[in-house]
Amino acid sequence: MTALRTLALTELTIEDEGSFRHVGIYRELKQALLTRGVQFLVPNEGGGVESYESVLLLNLAFWSPDDVAEVLLDERITADQLAHNAWHRLATSALGEHARTTEGLLLAECVASAFDVYFVGRLVGHAVESDFLETQVPRMREAAEAAGVDEDAFELLIERMVANPEQAFESLRQLLFDTTTALVQAPDLAAAAAILAGTAGHPMAALLHHYELPTWVLYARAYGTSPGRCEAVRAVDGELRAARDPIAWLETHWLT
Repeated sequence: MTALRTLALTELTIEDEGSFRHVGIYRELKQALLTRGVQFLVPNEGGGVESYESVLLLNLAFWSPDDVAEVLLDERITADQLAHNAWHRLATSALGEHARTTEGLLLAECVASAFDVYFVGRLVGHAVESDFLETQVPRMREAAEAAGVDEDAFELLIERMVANPEQAFESLRQLLFDTTTALVQAPDLAAAAAILAGTAGHPMAALLHHYELPTWVLYARAYGTSPGRCEAVRAVDGELRAARDPIAWLETHWLT
């Protein structure tokens, strides 16, 4: 018996999808996965990798941008998880040969992960019983508290996400991209510490360590095909920064 079996998206149960029914881009992301026939892996019972820890190891250490989307613990996927996978696949298609460069890997992860705050901004006040909000917002609050942000300041951060989800996404994406691309080039501990210290004062700094930056940096260093600056990736980064609506830019250039 093999340890893993392959499933299509149509064979999975998508949890919390109703919370995203008013978010048009979610439907587009789902359709992108369906159109491309993206596949997932699920552990076989008795195959030896059924634990959460085993699945996490496989995803963090052995994932590839042009392989299966993700190893799932079972035949379920959350709607936000689906969207995250879609952005990775879209980034791979859009960046082509540059998707495997160090900066290409980081750009894809930054886009996919920063989309969390866009969803928070779109769902607050619209999806009363959202599993996504019930899990992600408390985790964001914990990260903010660890960064020294009080409850009032965190609530103000959420309000800014709601007022302008597109700007919140782009602000966080820039912070994540600037920080990780600098860290991956840091020659020593002192340089890395200075990079982290330089993020203080950024509007989204409270959420920086909500994300698995150590894993991102180590993965990019280990698997990136070109460790230096990638001009093709930087061009996309520049266009997103200049776009009046970065979400619309992604829809136009990556989704359609």
